[in-house]
Order: sequence, then C-alpha cells, then structure tokens
Amino acid sequence: MNITHSDFKKGIVKLRITDPEDLWYLSHLIDPGDFVKGKATRKIKIGEGENAKVAKKTYILTIDAQTIDFDAENHALRINGKIKEGPEDLPRDNYQAIALELNSEFSLQKPTWLDYQKQKLKEAGEKKYNYLVCILDREEAIFALTKSFGYDVLLTIKGDVPKKDQKTEIKGDFKQELIKALEIYSGRFNPEAIIIASPAFYKDELAKKITSSEVKSKLVLTSCSDVSESSLFEVLKKPELESTLKSSRTRRETILVDGLLSEINKQGLSAYGWKEVKTAIEAGAVSKLLLTDDYIQRRRVNQEYEELDKLMKQIDVLKGTIHIISSEHESGRKLSGLGGIAATLRYKLEW
Repeated sequence: MNITHSDFKKGIVKLRITDPEDLWYLSHLIDPGDFVKGKATRKIKIGEGENAKVAKKTYILTIDAQTIDFDAENHALRINGKIKEGPEDLPRDNYQAIALELNSEFSLQKPTWLDYQKQKLKEAGEKKYNYLVCILDREEAIFALTKSFGYDVLLTIKGDVPKKDQKTEIKGDFKQELIKALEIYSGRFNPEAIIIASPAFYKDELAKKITSSEVKSKLVLTSCSDVSESSLFEVLKKPELESTLKSSRTRRETILVDGLLSEINKQGLSAYGWKEVKTAIEAGAVSKLLLTDDYIQRRRVNQEYEELDKLMKQIDVLKGTIHIISSEHESGRKLSGLGGIAATLRYKLEW
C-alpha cells in the first residue's frame, strides 16, 4: 500500500492499494464513523418512458462509513455508508457503497488515529516478503507460501517409495519431484527465502541434489517433528530462523499466541474471554491485547463494536499494544478457542 499523504493532526491519510493483502489491513483500519472518500458507481436513468435506459456513472464522493465487508476470496473490500460530500445530483445522507480493490486510490479520515492503527498502516505500507516452506520426510511433503495473514498450502505430495522389508516398483524419483516443485515456485513467487525442514536427515539429502543456483542461494535448512500443517508453525517460530523470517507477520503472531498460552498454562499474567478481558482493561492491567479478525467482525455484525472500540482506545492511552490475529492460521484458531479475545497482563488480578 502506498501512503501518498498523511496528516494525523487532521486525521486524514490518502492511500493507494498495491497488493491484495492491503485489503485485509484496511478491513480492520476502517471503522464505523470514519469518512471514506473515493470512486463510487451508481446506476442512473437516462430518458423517459419506453426509451429510458439505465447507465452506470462514476462519481467521487465521501461517505460516513457504517458497514465494512471484506471478501478475501475475491480480493474486494466494500464500505457502505451515507453520502456526506459529492456532486449536487446526489442527495446527501442517501446510502452508497465504495468498493476498494487493487489499484484503488482513496482517502480515509478518522476522528483519532490510535497508535496501533498507525502501526498497522505503517506495516501495510512496508515491502511484503513471502517465504516458500517445504516440509518433508521419506515419502511425503507439503509446500506452503507465507503471506501477511497466514499461509497458503500450495501442494501436498505423497511419493511412491519402497517401504522397509517391501519391494515396491518406484514410478518416479520423489526427490526430483520435490526439486522440480521448488524450482517452479521459486520462479513464480520469487520468495525471500526457501526453507526446507524435515525430521532426521531428509532435508540434507534433498539439498545435496539441488543444482539450481537461484534455489540454492535462498536455501535455509531446519528441522521439524513431522509432515503436517502444525509443523509449518513449528518451523516459522524457530529461534534460529529469526533473522531469516524477520518480516514474517505469521511468525510474530505465532510467538505472541504461544506466549499467551504459556501464561494461561501456568495461571500467570493472562485473561481470556470477553468478561475477563474487559475487567482487566478497565483495571488498566492489560499489556498486550490479542483478538482475532473474526472476533472483530462478529462484534460489528452484532452491533457490539462500539464498546470494544472504547476499550481499545483505553489500552492505547495506557500505552498497551493491540494485536489483530488472523483466524486463517493455527495461532488464530487457538485464540478463537479462547473466545477470540485474550490479553497478557502487567500484574495479576484476583478474579
């Protein structure tokens, strides 16, 4: 996302969407009550009677946002609200939607920008790195590509290799299949690094057979427990990959949720569920607030977002941090199991 202008004193930023993942960030940055100015299309009637025709006309207007609907599958964000500024032929306070998509340019005005919102805006404006991950063992492999809010599983391969004490006709070279996939995905996605992980020595055997200089220059080898999606997160949070994965948002979220779960397991500095977290925020005890994007959306749909927004502002005033966790990956699912909202605390509370 390109930030073409910002004036936080007036609450205004002008933005250009350059990556489909920008829409995920914006779905949490835009709140009901914000002013959004951009292009909108309306149907207009031309002519009268049987000769009348309906045509589409594009306007530039400002709406007072009321609902924010994110369609991740089709890479579209739809903001609906009442018209506040626009051409004279558009009645004020009529409802109108502004659809944001790749290459859209628009402005966003908030009454107040919270620190975590500024941080999210900065994060969305930074270069986005992706990482290709291959986890494998003797006969199975999973390929995944990281993204800002989780990962996409690209391919699962199960090789036809001989079992111990069995004679099996091998139909293809399993390792060569993996190398071919690595070369294809490296060319297609140009990842920042290619991480190969396995139990035992399988990763080392595969690395020795790779001849592509482009793939070899990006290789990082590490270990994992098995070949499963849970091992993807095991790999992403490994301390030895910290420098390689320094820009991975998924890694940061995984470590945050694991830290929270550790506090919960030892009955330490933690709170989870709406009632406990609300009490902790009102007591000024919250150091880090973690909530899923699904939780935010549910409160918006149920018209309960305003209360959450006030509490987040309270955390911001007290210099706590707020982390929105994607529900798409394992850490988000773990947090959803706690009610979708949890916190680490500055000090322990008596419940």
